[in-house]
Amino acid sequence: MEEKLILQAKNISKTFFSKKGDTEAIENVSLNVRENEFLVLLGPGQCGKTVFLNILSGLISATSGEVILDGKVIKDVDTRIGFVFQKTGLFEWKTAMENVELGLKYKKMPKKQRAENAQKYIDLVGLHGFENAYPKQLSGGMKQRVGIARAYTANPEILLMDEPFGALDAQTRYSMQEEILKIWSQEKRTIIFVTNNIEEAVYLGDRIIQFTEQPARVKKEYDLSFLPRPRNYVDEEFLRIRTEISDNEDLTLE
Repeated sequence: MEEKLILQAKNISKTFFSKKGDTEAIENVSLNVRENEFLVLLGPGQCGKTVFLNILSGLISATSGEVILDGKVIKDVDTRIGFVFQKTGLFEWKTAMENVELGLKYKKMPKKQRAENAQKYIDLVGLHGFENAYPKQLSGGMKQRVGIARAYTANPEILLMDEPFGALDAQTRYSMQEEILKIWSQEKRTIIFVTNNIEEAVYLGDRIIQFTEQPARVKKEYDLSFLPRPRNYVDEEFLRIRTEISDNEDLTLE
């Protein structure tokens, strides 16, 4: 059975124009995203990955090209696409529950219903018991869990994740990688995950799209569907793929 395409980026280019000169961030990027897959966009820092993610979400427009979701061109922010940022952007004066509920409140969902929805995802990300905690009372990893719960509560078809674990310490980062895979396996939403960490990309992805330095172009695609889950960082095949990607581009192995 052929896998359904849920999102397509066609010939996306982005140039930022200013009096100091023009900056070409993305050059003619095309890719297809399959329903329920975990797609990783891998590239060096400042190559244009975040810009590309912002275009996919409708936060900014492309200079040329188009993004198609479920057969229709995206022209603005689309509620079918959720976003988890590296900086969680939690409201410090709101509790974890209030932060997770926020999008549902703006949608004017009844209080009882939105509390039930929010509780489902707070439980899913392992924060049961911390509903009334404020962000200052939470660790970095716990704040990211709140951000993930908030994104999932909006019920998106696609979840964009922009280096969400980049600021975490190594141990917490590994823990969050396992956590997001657990959530993904239960919820089976399409995830597009941005990172500059090769090991993280190989550990998480069904496929990896490798970008060049700025302006971002597609350099190579790696299909990792043959690698069983859960994956092992010291497995021979894992190490082989990691080395192949590393040799193909000068990325930092963190």
